[in-house]
Amino acid sequence: MSVPLSASSSVTLSALTYEHPDGTRVFDGLDATFTIGRTGLVGRNGSGKSTLLQLISGQLTPARGSVTTSGHVAYLPQDITLDPAVSVATVLGIDAVRTALRRIESGDGTGDDFDTVGDRWDVEERALATMHRLGLDRILHDENDFDRTVGTLSGGETVLLGLTARLLAEPGVLLLDEPTNNLDTAARERLQDALDRFPGTVIVAGHDRDLLDRMDTIAELRDGSLRMFGGGFSDYEQIIEAEQEAAQAAVRDARSDVRRQARELSAAHVALDRRARYGKKMFENKREPKIIMNMRKRQAQESAGKYRREHEGNLESARAQLDRAQDAVRNDREIRVDLPDTSVHPGRRVADGPLEIVGPERIAVRGPNGSGKTTLLGRIVDAGPLVPYALLPQRLDIFDDTASVVANAELRAPHLPPQEVRARLARFLFRGTDADVPVGVLSGGERLRAALAILLAADPAPQLLILDEPTNNLDLPSLAHLTQALQAFEGALVVVSHDERFLDEIGVTRSVVPGDAGAPEECARLDG
Repeated sequence: MSVPLSASSSVTLSALTYEHPDGTRVFDGLDATFTIGRTGLVGRNGSGKSTLLQLISGQLTPARGSVTTSGHVAYLPQDITLDPAVSVATVLGIDAVRTALRRIESGDGTGDDFDTVGDRWDVEERALATMHRLGLDRILHDENDFDRTVGTLSGGETVLLGLTARLLAEPGVLLLDEPTNNLDTAARERLQDALDRFPGTVIVAGHDRDLLDRMDTIAELRDGSLRMFGGGFSDYEQIIEAEQEAAQAAVRDARSDVRRQARELSAAHVALDRRARYGKKMFENKREPKIIMNMRKRQAQESAGKYRREHEGNLESARAQLDRAQDAVRNDREIRVDLPDTSVHPGRRVADGPLEIVGPERIAVRGPNGSGKTTLLGRIVDAGPLVPYALLPQRLDIFDDTASVVANAELRAPHLPPQEVRARLARFLFRGTDADVPVGVLSGGERLRAALAILLAADPAPQLLILDEPTNNLDLPSLAHLTQALQAFEGALVVVSHDERFLDEIGVTRSVVPGDAGAPEECARLDG
């Protein structure tokens, strides 16, 4: 990979403002600079990470402000979708060059062919070398395999192929949106190595902790603002944790001050009432001339008013300080999953066919990209599980994108009252009008959250969950709560995932690996 190192490779955001077509404002006056090095872009699902990358890449146009880039920009989207009939060479952008090279080599080349090739005489060798570094040896052994179609590749191989195409374009700025989705452990390591070697400006949006820990800088998108933190994700977490401890302490102090000021105001009212009763008694007894009594009364009233306003002002200031202190505390919304009664008796047979499942087993389907993991899940479904089940596919193609979240959920729970469907969706943060949003406008993470919500809100409730890469696009707080939900799930679970930490935390009881021939019936059993 011969990427030219440019000292001026950078991205500058100036007063960047962007609104969705429905008028929802995402950014308002965003200023930031990304220079040579690796920056991890983090934030809650829906915070605007993908939108920001699309603005930088030029796919979206800001309402106001500007994006200035130095060096060619290459962008790998979150959910790369390719025509399955397209060739590998077409995806890599080398199809025309290869065709021209063949004509030149056969002696039939024209001036146009030489112009097409330019200085890219070694384009096939460079493509093979880059693919080799990214672990795509299995799909491409020589230049003849450039003609194979994308439809023969796995999801992870498609992501790596897309990355290869971007690297071959020799960009100065590389934008990656959730690049480790669907990648096995070996592929993730190769991707990390490629980013370590990349000499330009890299911005990676994602929730992969291991990848984010390799970053030089973390940029956090929150409430439409962008904040930079030096170091990797662990350093960022330590800073946020320290800030939150200080913020919580400030809230406690502010609440204590509000209580104290409220007590003092109450005591002031008691003192003023006592003084008013004494003054009234003195006035009624007329122990002094009337003009003096009236003067004293006015002075007392003025003094009382000033005294009252002082204490009321102190209380108001204390409450304002409490509001400011609470604003500094992160109150991130989190998924709260109360799964319905889905318990499976230990001896009950849950599924036969390509994979025998008995009782509340937790089965991890492991294996490299392209080994047949998703195919195995399809065979389990085709064989017909013996209990109610739910399948979360890798591509999340379970929706009517034009319909709302709640409308999609009601289709899977036709016998539940509408208010119960909405209550179940609310546990996944689709509350009120959020549940009425068309699925097609959701971000990647929101789409996954909607898929989980709709599957688990189904009636009857699933006793077997079949999950294909469920952690893709899920932000870290939501991932933690998904993990807790699955830990509490009492049914059977089959999950494809390359996230070893996630698999450990949900308590996998055994693992299967599709056989070398790719036939699910030939799964090799491993101890969990």
